[in-house]
Amino acid sequence: MGLHVSPESCPTLVLNADFRPLSYYPLSLWSWQEAIKAVCLERVNVISSYDTKVHSPSFEMNVPSVVALRDYVKPQTNPAFTRFNLFLRDRFSCQYCGKSSDLTFDHVVPRSRGGRTTWENVVAACSPCNLAKANRLPREIGMLPRQPPYQPSIYDLHRNGRAFPPNYLHESWMDYLYWDIELEA
Repeated sequence: MGLHVSPESCPTLVLNADFRPLSYYPLSLWSWQEAIKAVCLERVNVISSYDTKVHSPSFEMNVPSVVALRDYVKPQTNPAFTRFNLFLRDRFSCQYCGKSSDLTFDHVVPRSRGGRTTWENVVAACSPCNLAKANRLPREIGMLPRQPPYQPSIYDLHRNGRAFPPNYLHESWMDYLYWDIELEA
């Protein structure tokens, strides 16, 4: 008798119609309920399935492990300015010292000096560097960001996201995921 695996432990990888993940970070995953609903509504094709089955009195099917959308969804080219996307753009590291803990965001030109909250003026910074810089300009204190702030494309974020694979990757997903072996220097 096989080991019973709960459907809750069976996330479904969602691919676009071109067989690329909708997103790498966070990885585009659906719960088993979302996947089954999409299959029943004929919005996706099942590419691979788990051995785990779900059933009702009149229905039974294996939980999909990989699905592809039937209709191509054009990816956004300009990602939303969010804290998470900013950290992802900056590869989850302080742009002043390189640390990856205790991250905040810093206005390169401080708000008190007319700086705005935009992609081109905000960088990831650890709390100690943010406090040390305070409301000064980078050139005044000799703290230049390692990478000038810029408006990333969705492709920049996907590329950076591939450097941070999730803790769980099912074997049926591997042909559709492309993870960097090590972080770029």
